[in-house]
Amino acid sequence: MIPIQNIYYMLSYAFQTLSEQGYRDLALESYHHVADLCAAILSKGVAIQVKRGLHREYRLKTDALSSPRGRIELSDSIRTRSKMRGQLVCTYDEFSADNDLNRVLKTTMLLLLRSKIDTERKKALRRVLVFFEGVQTLPIRSIRWNIQYNRNNQTYRMLIRICQMVLQGLLQTTEDGFVRLMDFLDEQHMHKLYEKFIFQYYYQEFSNLTVRAPRIQWAASGVSLARLPDMQSDVVLSHDDRILIIDAKYYAHTMQTHFDKPTIHSHNLYQIFTYVKNEQANQPQKQVSGMLIYARTDEETQPDDVYQMSGNQISVRTLDLNQDFSQIASQLDEIVQTHFGIQKAHEKQTVYAQ
Repeated sequence: MIPIQNIYYMLSYAFQTLSEQGYRDLALESYHHVADLCAAILSKGVAIQVKRGLHREYRLKTDALSSPRGRIELSDSIRTRSKMRGQLVCTYDEFSADNDLNRVLKTTMLLLLRSKIDTERKKALRRVLVFFEGVQTLPIRSIRWNIQYNRNNQTYRMLIRICQMVLQGLLQTTEDGFVRLMDFLDEQHMHKLYEKFIFQYYYQEFSNLTVRAPRIQWAASGVSLARLPDMQSDVVLSHDDRILIIDAKYYAHTMQTHFDKPTIHSHNLYQIFTYVKNEQANQPQKQVSGMLIYARTDEETQPDDVYQMSGNQISVRTLDLNQDFSQIASQLDEIVQTHFGIQKAHEKQTVYAQ
């Protein structure tokens, strides 16, 4: 398990908003479990959003009104006998906060209130929930997460992602049908966070590196290249004539067992080898290396190896997340120093220097 405090730091890099002034005091608080952390982020973030103003959209609404507006629905007015009450049924545009973005926030906050989180965090959630009085809730399983963001609702992006983590990664239905929150995110969601954290750490801390996550092109020819699977990299670091392709792996077990012997996951090794050899063929003037970075577990055997494979270096490392964040940063810094021989290009204040 990863200490909750370090999950906050990982989120801070994955979602840069959490490094802003309004959120920095969260790093100094203690959390009992991930749900507690998510509740703290949401109560703080929603309070900031309320000050900015909740996102509103025009929605068609049909209602019986004493002062007609919009389009009068005569047939509905007659059918419901609204005219006898001095009203007419009208369809009109209403500039409302009752939209999917705010519905997701309200649904998540109400769920967190029913979970075992700190009393003070519940109070903070209740304080912001009063601003959602006219907002409906949503059935959790029917929420569509492919939300389109624009300049009017961009400030919701991080908040909605936190809601998605809670509703998808922390939910567990018990045998009696009630929904409760698990203490930790599942492996799938932690893998996505782990991958994004490593990318954003290098992107924010090493301005003298080029940090990308490109699709690697197959060094192949033929009429059916479109049938080849995509080679989507996690993190690609480059500096001068050197390239390091990183594949981030978050598993419950960092090694597989083959004939009672722990070995590196074969499909992981095949994957990074394929990435490296194709990138090398596409850029023969460069020196291309590859690295698998596993999140360290409590298993006895942990991979920490360097291989020379067909002219390219392939490394397998573990990142120990169960320690102070400054030490986690040192591990990531050491990888760059070893492969590129460079230090951070700047000494800015990082999110863990509180």
